[in-house]
Amino acid sequence: MQYRHLYYFVRIVDAGSFSQAARTIHVAQPALSQQIAELEASLGVPLLRRSARGVKPTAAGQKFYDEVSSILRRYGDLLGLVRSSAGDVEGRVSLGMPASLSQTLVGPFIEACRASHPKVALKFIDGDSEFLREEVEKSRLDLALAYEDEFFPVVLRQPLFQQNHYLISSKRSAHAAGSTISLKEIAKMPLVLPGRLNARREVIERTFAEAGLSLNLAAEAVTVSSEFSAVRSGAGSTIFNLGDMSGFSLDDFAEPVLIEPTFYLTCCLIWSNESPLTLAAEGVKTLLINFMKDHFQKAHRRGALWLD
Repeated sequence: MQYRHLYYFVRIVDAGSFSQAARTIHVAQPALSQQIAELEASLGVPLLRRSARGVKPTAAGQKFYDEVSSILRRYGDLLGLVRSSAGDVEGRVSLGMPASLSQTLVGPFIEACRASHPKVALKFIDGDSEFLREEVEKSRLDLALAYEDEFFPVVLRQPLFQQNHYLISSKRSAHAAGSTISLKEIAKMPLVLPGRLNARREVIERTFAEAGLSLNLAAEAVTVSSEFSAVRSGAGSTIFNLGDMSGFSLDDFAEPVLIEPTFYLTCCLIWSNESPLTLAAEGVKTLLINFMKDHFQKAHRRGALWLD
């Protein structure tokens, strides 16, 4: 088993097909097939399931992929690790953020990181909190900001702030005229919400159930962008943990309305409890905490409470 076997395997799984991987890494498709055949022969198990629609890892292949992805990432960190120990922090750091934060924080944080750690290369990934936590668990992300309802022991974390929830509606279908709205009033409205495995959806479901109310679900959305698109069109309102809609255009939305009794999600900075952070990731982690605290002091985020 050689490095190229591992590298090609991961790139094929990421691409979803041999042909796409061949185009991406500029290696002939027959050569890729030969490399994977050698790898499967050395391991004695099939790693990929081939079909007309592409390839997917087998059960063994998925476990192999998770481990190899982590190994390759650590391998790529070696140069920065050695150089960091001899001088300035250096290396690559992958950082995940949910859309409600990345819209406004990515650009300013890149500037802050370049000023403090000019030899650190940042890689940003957007996604919902569940996806980001899974990527951290599998060591495919160094750090992530994630909204959580319950604290699972599979990752390490530092809680940063709590964020209340608001009713978000389009201007043409706005239902509320006051500064607050009750759960009972919202229960009468059609809602567009994220899927059931989403932390926001779970805390919404629990809050309404504890109040003896049912949700009037019009549709479920996979991404925040599709959720807001549906709300913008007037298909329904949504319940969102962002009081000022920073990063999103208010042109098509009514003013967010605080839901009472209030309920919140906690934004945490999370990292793996199995793979130690590199010196570069440690530097970015410390910088990000200080950056977020400074951002809160200046921005006065609506409905947010910083946790000291």
